[in-house]
Amino acid sequence: MQRASRLKRELSLLTTEPPPGITCWQNEHGLDDLRAQILGGADTPYEKGIFNLEIVVPERYPFEPPKIRFLTPIYHPNIDSAGRICLDVLKLPPKGAWRPSLNISTLLTSIQLLMAEPNPDDPLMADISSEYKYNRQLFLLNAKEWTEKYASQ
Repeated sequence: MQRASRLKRELSLLTTEPPPGITCWQNEHGLDDLRAQILGGADTPYEKGIFNLEIVVPERYPFEPPKIRFLTPIYHPNIDSAGRICLDVLKLPPKGAWRPSLNISTLLTSIQLLMAEPNPDDPLMADISSEYKYNRQLFLLNAKEWTEKYASQ
């Protein structure tokens, strides 16, 4: 019950006061199946891209973080080809930084920040990470190309 009312409150806030560049809504499959869109930030290789994400809210939410993954392919050191995201707030302690005080809006904002500022020291994609570290121009070119190919409307 607590989970349902919290989710309703979070969704209503996401609808009335969404973070800049982020939208989130309920998928037709019910309260624990959400979709989100993140707009690529200005001055990033993802600029003008629209990235779709899937959010699955677990039974134990908010004591367990939602599972979030990219549905839109993205060229990024911390996001793999299946759309999984390497980000500490998406994992439970001791390895992660998830806390019940966090919410879906905070997570989506954190993912948006990660898109703008990759963390090459904790990569899911080692090859993209080393490209980001040692050949930034090539990384930017590839990321822009992927954005145009997969995330343009």
